Amino acid sequence: MDNRPYYLVATAGNPNYGDEFITACWLRYLAERFPETAVWVDCPQPGTAALLFEGLHPKLRITNTLWRAVSEAAAELPAEDVGQRVADLVTNLGSPAYDLGLVKLREARSLHLLGGGYVNAVWPHHTGLIAGMRAVQSLTGARLYATGQGLMPFAVPAERASRLFEGFDYVSVRDEESAVALSAKLGLDDAFLGVGAEVARSAGREGIFVCIQADMNDEGRFQEVVASARSLIEELADDETPVYYVEAIPGADHPAYALLADLIPQENFLPFAQVWQEGLPIGPRQQWITTRFHFHLLAAAAGARGVALSVKAGYYDIKHGSLAAIGSGWAVDSGRAGGRLAMPEAAGSLQLTLANRVEQKRAEAGQLYPAGRPAERRPALHSLRRKAFSALTR
Repeated sequence: MDNRPYYLVATAGNPNYGDEFITACWLRYLAERFPETAVWVDCPQPGTAALLFEGLHPKLRITNTLWRAVSEAAAELPAEDVGQRVADLVTNLGSPAYDLGLVKLREARSLHLLGGGYVNAVWPHHTGLIAGMRAVQSLTGARLYATGQGLMPFAVPAERASRLFEGFDYVSVRDEESAVALSAKLGLDDAFLGVGAEVARSAGREGIFVCIQADMNDEGRFQEVVASARSLIEELADDETPVYYVEAIPGADHPAYALLADLIPQENFLPFAQVWQEGLPIGPRQQWITTRFHFHLLAAAAGARGVALSVKAGYYDIKHGSLAAIGSGWAVDSGRAGGRLAMPEAAGSLQLTLANRVEQKRAEAGQLYPAGRPAERRPALHSLRRKAFSALTR
């Protein structure tokens, strides 16, 4: 019997609703399929992550080993050199503060880079995560997966694109641009693994729902978006239609609310903590105005109409465009066309095709985590431990 743990690499714990939702989806899936198998989550903020994911898997363990290695290397080196530093640490140890975590990596049967848009030219040093995973595979033969990746703008030159995930056993991306750049399988965002359950548990209250981010905006775009949102809220709102503000990232999403507070009562501000504990209030009788990608995904899946506002060219326009391409029905505004925002008259087809897309994502998950154990391809674990602890004493 194979008792080795699963190892998930995720950008969780900050918190950011979309990243937390994806990680929670995979933890729930693994709890459903493999409750007796330990699952490690390697993320930037393990303390907060421990609170957010408490109880989602009976054998959950949380660390920041790979993220710490990447962060410390990036503080000293150019982005293009981070991967080699991380790979050297994984292979030879010598951190020395978190060598025990580096040794623990060698016990994993698989390492899985969870989906999201965090390995790209916005954070080019995050390619060090991939290098670290590949180094583990070289030592132990562990399987390597990456799912639902959003890779644009691409982190490496075009001539090196095909080698970004070299050695990985499975890779899927969530948008056409990433698929073309990588010559990879076009799949779905990892949130589709759990979107059906989130839609089912939501009360789906009627109203206008708003979330405008203050982070990662092109110059001047934040002010444009807030002004456009204000005009559309004023056009849509009436005495019988409440307006809510939903927080995805604490702090980063509050400045826009402060500017729109005359239109949105304080009691209709839904903080991240409330949304995380009670669920995102999504339903078909809603109109959304948001910059946040996963609010677009989840609300459209529930049948809501909406306007998605891109705030960073080459990044958010691709993200939101990937949802429009599969039938969200939302208007996607980059600000380049000018003019007033307009709420679509009808919902898109995503709600109607949701069951098939959820099944597609679960089939992908089942391929990576089959009920039967795949053939082993690893050196003896006791030999690895002996070598590791020998290195620790040098």
